[in-house]
This record gives sequence, structure tokens and C-alpha cells, in this order.
Amino acid sequence: MESLPNANRTGLAPSLDEDPALGLSHRAKLEILFAVMLGLFLGALDQTIVGPALPVVTRDLQGNDLYVWAITIYLLTSTISVPFWGKLSDLYGRKPMFMIGIVIFLVGSALSGLSQNMAMLIAFRGLQGIGAGSLFPIALAVIGDLFTPAERGKYQGLFGAVFGIAFVVGPLAGGWLTENISWHWIFYVNVPIGLVALFVISRLLPTMKDARATRNFDVLGGAIFTVAISLLLVGLTNKQTGDWTDPAVGGLILAGLIGTVLFIFAEARAKEPIIPLDLFRNRTYSSSMVSTFFASFAFFGAIIFLPRWFQFVHGFTPTTSGLAALPLMVGLIFSSIASGLIVARTGHYKWLLVGAIIVMAVATALMTQLTATTDLAIVWFWMFLAGLGVGPTFSVFTIVVQNAVPFSQLGVATSNLTFFRQIGGSVALAIVGTIFGTTFLEQVGPQIAATGVPPEVVAGFGQGLANGTFDFNQLTSVGDLGATILAATPEAFRAGIQPFIPQIVTGLHEAFSLGVAQTFWIGVGAAIIAAVAAAFMIEHPLRAGAPVTAPAATPAPGKAAPEAQPSLGATSSVAD
Repeated sequence: MESLPNANRTGLAPSLDEDPALGLSHRAKLEILFAVMLGLFLGALDQTIVGPALPVVTRDLQGNDLYVWAITIYLLTSTISVPFWGKLSDLYGRKPMFMIGIVIFLVGSALSGLSQNMAMLIAFRGLQGIGAGSLFPIALAVIGDLFTPAERGKYQGLFGAVFGIAFVVGPLAGGWLTENISWHWIFYVNVPIGLVALFVISRLLPTMKDARATRNFDVLGGAIFTVAISLLLVGLTNKQTGDWTDPAVGGLILAGLIGTVLFIFAEARAKEPIIPLDLFRNRTYSSSMVSTFFASFAFFGAIIFLPRWFQFVHGFTPTTSGLAALPLMVGLIFSSIASGLIVARTGHYKWLLVGAIIVMAVATALMTQLTATTDLAIVWFWMFLAGLGVGPTFSVFTIVVQNAVPFSQLGVATSNLTFFRQIGGSVALAIVGTIFGTTFLEQVGPQIAATGVPPEVVAGFGQGLANGTFDFNQLTSVGDLGATILAATPEAFRAGIQPFIPQIVTGLHEAFSLGVAQTFWIGVGAAIIAAVAAAFMIEHPLRAGAPVTAPAATPAPGKAAPEAQPSLGATSSVAD
């Protein structure tokens, strides 16, 4: 039987050191919730708002050869910093760490907008990512501080909704700001939103920290972790342009995995580990981490190429392709909120999660049938179904993990959940990118031939593809594909190919669609593993109880008794 992190599983009032209610009024909690959601929205928005503007940014800053690093550095620093922020928030309090993280993010945003070259942009995006690493785990941990596990379901679902809204709003806002004002404003727009969040948090959020925790931060473990995950993420990023056998790909990934093993040895001996390994002895906690990793793997695998499919096959612009993803986000937002309410009302979550992940597996299985001629209404239904499956994984897993660990480890447990979710997406990007590229190149010739193009023209086109006349990125770019093909065709062959440009484009569209469809098989497999892992968790009753108040202090002789003050727990302290 699983050893529980605390004994309060019977619905009794929580002990002082586990009471998350803070003694705040319901109105104050909702105001804090609003500010925390603003902070979360900042991080989620920045993952999508930059994409449509990057071609313009790299053109203005003359840094096309460094294009990918403007994205990679943000992913790198935001992922690596997540466990650090979670641990620091447990040691020093949620409020100061959250505020410091937001300030770093805003400074990085402002400096990114002021960048004069790509080197400056990459450096400042890295700084921005460090701050962004605090936003997700601490925001979710604050909800754990404010509400009991039985109450959290009503509010955690809102966080899935924030992700969904940011996914749609980001590309639209990024495209509009770039086209109508300036790309600099995709970064500046973060500042006023962040300042509002800072004001409310500084005014209302008490400082919660574990007074019993030592301040011996695991410097050695932190250094090993940073190096190992950096190597792993850079290797996975390089996979988009290289082969697994390249030293810059497979070599870095292998070095990162070796570093991860060393990190585990270091954590086993650390006095105050960044990632406490004993948490993984808790079956509910460990199965949640595995399930989250593979659920994110399936989700990212399902959405990475869909926007490009809308652009390449149906002519959507990068901006409006965000609107094409609206059915996915509607399903995600609805199921995220609904599942949170269901958990809050029933107290049950295990089979809700398993069922949701199975729905996601079914949706990704349907997407394996994607072709260039698939009706958009059908694709949007598949996407809506996928969103229904994904939503609960955003909201409910947080409730499960926070309910399964001691209150003193709530921050680090929540940050680990965020870390596994982000790593799952990074690994998915590398693998599905490989599957897409291989399938596309294999299908180009047969699909062009199927349109009636003479074999000699198909052979000539294939030879051009093989010898580099047609660059892979050119053939999968958005724009006038026919003009791209002609421009890349040597003059001697142009007359022979030109009459068949429409058929070649049709064949490329079908090859592209089949390549995208093949990537969804990875999502199906990952979702099945995620469902099995979720089925292994032990469903503990959600802790519930009224806020506990400290006894009134004994008045000094001749003085009136002071009013009883709400307690933040025997191990907590309040600032402000």
C-alpha cells in the first residue's frame, strides 16, 4: 500500500502546517487568483505571440542564420529554471519568488523589444525565459496555498482556459501588432499586464514559506541539472535540421542523458535536493509525472504540424492559422473547466483522467486519416475531440499532485509537473519532426506521379530534390509554391516542368498531408501509455476542511485582549 505524505485523508480539518486557506477573505482570494492568472497568461501568450513576427524580426535584425535560437533560448531557459523556482518558492515563499520572476520576465520583455541585433534579442529572450520559468509552477502552487484540494478543482480548470485563450490570441495579436504597429510591441505588450499582476500580488498575497526548511540550496545538483538539460534540449532542437547520428544531435542528447543520471546520484545525497527523489516513491505522484509527460507528448505531437497544414495546404496565413485551431481550444477550455468542477463536486479524478486521455487517443487516431482533400469541418471536429481529451490533463493533474504531497513540498511538486510537461513537448517536437520529414520525402514522388505527371518529369523533380536543387524547407514553406518551384528549377529543365506545376503542387500537398498524418501515430501511442500510467495511480480523497485559526494571544495585565488573527500555519509566516 502506498505510504501517504500525510495522515489527513479522512476529511478532518487540516493541521496548522497543512492549512492552505491563509485566513484570507473569499474576495481577496479571487483578486489574487485574477493576478496569478494574469501572470500565467503572460507566459502562455509569449509562447505563441512571437511566432508570426519572427520572420519580420530576423529580417530587420539581419539574423536569419540565428532564427531558430530566438525560439530555442527561451525554451531552454524557461524549462531549466522551472524546478529552481519551485524549490525556491518552498524555501523562501511564493510571493517574493513570483514577484521576482515577473520582474525578470518584464525586464527581459522590454529589453527584447529594444534589441538592435539578433545577438541582443537572443540574450534578452534567454533572460525573459528565466522569468517565465517561475510563472507556471508558482502560479499553480499559489492556488494550492489559497484553497484546499477539495476546492481547487473549481479554479484549476481556469488555468487550462488561460492556455487555450493564449494559444488563439497569441498568433492573432502577434500578427496584428507586427503588421499595424511594430514587432517591438509583441514584447512591450507584456509590461502593462505584468505591472497590474505585480500590484495586486504585492498588495494582497501573504508570504507563505516553510519555517522548518533549511536554506542549504543544492548548488552542485543545480549545476549538473542545468548542464544536462541544456545539452538534452539543444540536441533535441538540432534534430530539426540534423540526423540522430550527428554529434550535435545524438551526441548532445547522449551527454544530456548521462548528465541526468549524474544529477540523480547527486540528488540522492543532497541535504536539500532541488527535486526530492523520495517523492517518486509515492505511486500517485510518480504515475502522474509519467502520464503528464506522455500526455504532453501526444498533445504537442497533435498540434505541432496542424497550423502548418492549414497554411501549406489551404493557404491560411500564419496569423489566421491561429483561428483555424479554435475548435481545439474550445474543446480544451470547456473540458478543462468542466473537469475541474466535476472533481470539486465528486472528489474523484482517476477515471476522469483515464477517460479523457483515451478520448485524446481516439482523436489522434482519427487524425492519422488526414489527407489534402479531407473536409475542414471533419478536421475541426477531430481537433475539438482532441481538445476535450487534453483539457483535463492541464487542470486535474495539478490537483492530483498537490493532494498527494505534503504542503511543505507543494511548490517543488508543482514545478516538477510543469517540467515533465515541457520536456514531453520538446521530445515530441524532435521525434514527430523526423517522422514528418521522412514520410514527406518518401511520398513526394508517388503522389506527384498519381496526378498524371509524366514519369520523366517526376524523375527529374526527384533528382532535383535529391541533389539539393529543391530545398526541403522551400517545398514546405508557406506562399506561392508554384513560383517557388519554378524559381528553384534550373533554366534547362524549367520548360519541361512548367506545364505540370499545378499537378506538382497537388502532389506536394498530398505528400505533406500524409507526412502530417503519420506524426499522429506517435500521439496515439503516447496517449495509450499516458492512460495506462494514470490508471496506476491511487485515488486519495481530496483533503478538505475549514481554515484553522490560531488561538488568541494572552493579553498583558491591564490591556485589552487582541483580536484573534488568522493563522497561516505553524510553519508559515506572513508579510504585509
